[in-house]
Amino acid sequence: MLILALICLAAMAVPFTIYPLMLWLHARLAADTALKADMFPHVDLIICAHNEADHIAAKMQNVEALNYPKDKLSVWVASDGSSDATVEIASASAADNVTVLDLPRTGKAGALDTAVTSGTAPVIAFSDANSDWEVDALKNLTAYLADDATGGVAGDQRYGTGKHAAGERSYWSFDRKLKEWQAQAGSAISATGAIYCIRREFYQPPPGDATDDFMISTGVIAAGRRLQFAPDAVAWEAAAEDGTHEFARKVRIISRGLRSIYYRRQLLNPFKTGIYGLELLVHKVWRRMVWLPLLCLVILSPALLFSSPAAVVIAIGTIGFVALGLAGAIPGVARSFKPAGIANYVWMVNFACAKATFNFFAGHRISHWNLPRSDKLGG
Repeated sequence: MLILALICLAAMAVPFTIYPLMLWLHARLAADTALKADMFPHVDLIICAHNEADHIAAKMQNVEALNYPKDKLSVWVASDGSSDATVEIASASAADNVTVLDLPRTGKAGALDTAVTSGTAPVIAFSDANSDWEVDALKNLTAYLADDATGGVAGDQRYGTGKHAAGERSYWSFDRKLKEWQAQAGSAISATGAIYCIRREFYQPPPGDATDDFMISTGVIAAGRRLQFAPDAVAWEAAAEDGTHEFARKVRIISRGLRSIYYRRQLLNPFKTGIYGLELLVHKVWRRMVWLPLLCLVILSPALLFSSPAAVVIAIGTIGFVALGLAGAIPGVARSFKPAGIANYVWMVNFACAKATFNFFAGHRISHWNLPRSDKLGG
């Protein structure tokens, strides 16, 4: 049982300690910094929205405030069958360079593709309706396109206040460093939908049951170009307040993410994509399977308590982590005691990974998202 417990710990350590250390070393030894220079290509900024009446006016103000030439920026707001006042509010608050598309409900992928094909700019940028971009974010994104080898640029998503703020911030701080090292060593794994851009020539319509930001941004890798990371292109979003809704959101994202990996499975071949293929395997597949060795440890813990001293330490650590996660679920504890908030977030994500794994193998596909959102922008 001790050997099995150690194997579980090793399996959990690979994506969160061993892989980051190897990636850091690779980045230090084989760093290839991309050319960066201020440039202002014409950009189509795509914002998809479904029932975003609470956020869309603020998003229009945020876009208007961007430090980017207005004659070089075309904004497309694609309403995916909104049944609230999203279209009316967006139209009322839109500047002259904004076009609002009132589309029937088809899912985000369809609305996004309609908006993209409506524009003609050589660069396409993407944002969420509840993302608050810093004023120089777009300028800093396009600066990396000065390098012809760069086909796309991933921005830096950060989280403000909320129940899961500690967990979200810790996760994204960790992910931010990984993206920096990935880009230095070759390419970032993928972009987040809150903020990224690509050259139009590499755009491919995403499947409706996959993660659109992953599919679109990895199209750059599939075309043999680099996906850069811009840590100075920052978008803020609020961390979730409602644990039930956040769990459902994670299940949706991870389920669609696993489906996306299946669609992009050719990128997992290191003989075609080099080190990127191995990074993709660890970062997007192995990490999402950590719930398996974690569950195994929980099951083993009672028996380990009556085994060797080393086994007892592992059991106590596992049981303590379970207790810490449960404590983080108590109202107010996650905010006041950061370790409990982080532990609760870790358990929530792993439960979501488990459910998403079953969704994938059961063939359950998610192409629409109707969960109400009550968060407010934070920064």
